[in-house]
Amino acid sequence: MKGFETLDWVVILGYFLVIAAIAAWVMTRKQTSTEDYFLAGRNIGWFIVGASIFASNIGSEHIVGLAGAGAGGKIPMLIYELHAWLVITLGWVFLPFYIRSGVFTMPEFLERRFSPGTRWFLSVFSLIAYVLTKVSVTVYAGGIVIASILHIDFWFGALATVILTGIYTILGGMRAVVYTEALQTIVLVIGAATLTFIGLDAVDGWGGLRESLEPGYLNMWRPPSDPDFPWPSLVITSTIVGLWYWCTDQYIVQRVLAAKNIKEGRRGTIFGGLLKLLPVFLFLIPGVIALALKNRGELQWETPDGAFAALLMDKMPVGFRGLVVAGLMAALMSSLASVFNSCSTLFTVDIYKKLYPQTPEKKLLNVGRIATGVVVILGILWIPIMQNISGVLYEYLQSVQAYIAPPIASVFLLGIFYKRINSQGAMTTLIVGLTVAFLRIGLELAVGSLNPDGFLHAIAAMNFLSFAAWFFLFSVILCLTVSMLTPAPDYEHIKGLTYGSLTEEQKSANRASYNIWDIAFSLAVIAIVAYVMVSFTG
Repeated sequence: MKGFETLDWVVILGYFLVIAAIAAWVMTRKQTSTEDYFLAGRNIGWFIVGASIFASNIGSEHIVGLAGAGAGGKIPMLIYELHAWLVITLGWVFLPFYIRSGVFTMPEFLERRFSPGTRWFLSVFSLIAYVLTKVSVTVYAGGIVIASILHIDFWFGALATVILTGIYTILGGMRAVVYTEALQTIVLVIGAATLTFIGLDAVDGWGGLRESLEPGYLNMWRPPSDPDFPWPSLVITSTIVGLWYWCTDQYIVQRVLAAKNIKEGRRGTIFGGLLKLLPVFLFLIPGVIALALKNRGELQWETPDGAFAALLMDKMPVGFRGLVVAGLMAALMSSLASVFNSCSTLFTVDIYKKLYPQTPEKKLLNVGRIATGVVVILGILWIPIMQNISGVLYEYLQSVQAYIAPPIASVFLLGIFYKRINSQGAMTTLIVGLTVAFLRIGLELAVGSLNPDGFLHAIAAMNFLSFAAWFFLFSVILCLTVSMLTPAPDYEHIKGLTYGSLTEEQKSANRASYNIWDIAFSLAVIAIVAYVMVSFTG
């Protein structure tokens, strides 16, 4: 495998210098309120919103993992990358309610719609989940990627990236995050696209790629009886997870809340949807290319997760290798910055400010910065634990979203579409649903010790995609049942927060926030998603 040369290091250094310059410029902007610090003054345009959504989503472990899926025969996993239509759903369906309510966080929206109890529950749960999964997984996987490609010590790579990201996130707040993410998106797309085109050329184009693979390798649709990826469960569960992640998770939605208005926010989601179409071609296809080259005897790698690095180091010219690695670092840093900022926002707005409502804005800014610093430290402290746990548990940490998504997605979805849903229904669904989620994870870990003929074993051994699909149905029925058996909510209190309670003025304002081009680009994204789904049928 080839190594890095001077020009590669110059490109990587140049990337860090530009990031530092942007962060320094942002830090010179005055931040006098929590709105400035956590939502960039709600003054971000559509391009920055869309780029930030994309950059927040793509982590370095995401890139290498997706390439590994392409190289390891897990093509059905690409359905998670075809959620561009759900990004658009955020802009068209959910965003008007979020922005109209003037909230900073998703738990705060639940309080407006339901009760303070739902806000407290989701705030604390989200904060713990972010630190234990998003921060730790991103830092751990990113450190491995950087260490393996740059041939440096794992701890040095992980700590350097975390500390640098933490500094500009703490000092610059949301504005530093979104502006650096705009640059990181450009670097990431250019670098990965170059690798894809060079790789396709090496295998003689798309036709040569297919010829180098076994028949049916690129088919993402497996029969319902498939033990790993039954297509009905895959479609349903990926949609549920996507709905939760793209439309209700603070990590993503905070970018849209920073938009100037509903129009800019919606256009940001449309642009983000267009960008979300790229990972299939930028990351999964390089993994498939690496497999094709291995089948030809032209490339060697030991595990599917090493396919991306092998292709990068073998085929990319000097300088461009540095650009792709800069893109990998950009992905890691943007994901980290996003989760740092989201954790800080959740703690400051949903917990500290609720406990001490009279706290002045200046002190809240300092609390936000301290909270970010604490999350950075907790993420670092969690790395040794991540290194020592088994690979099986690590996979569970990655896939836990399939279990926590159903109850949260059902509460948000029903809460916006059906005004009869009340706080008792929402709270019961969140508590029971997330309890069931953790029970399922515990049963999976203990499946070997359970009676093979017992009910608990049947639950633990059920395909996780099928379990999540049924779990969502259970959550919806539970929420509806409890709501119907308890008093109706105060409809005056929730006016404008559900489709059934919109005033004519609000409906008119919503219609005025888009034009024919917004509709046309949204339909174009949906058409491309459909085309890709049809293309990967064999």
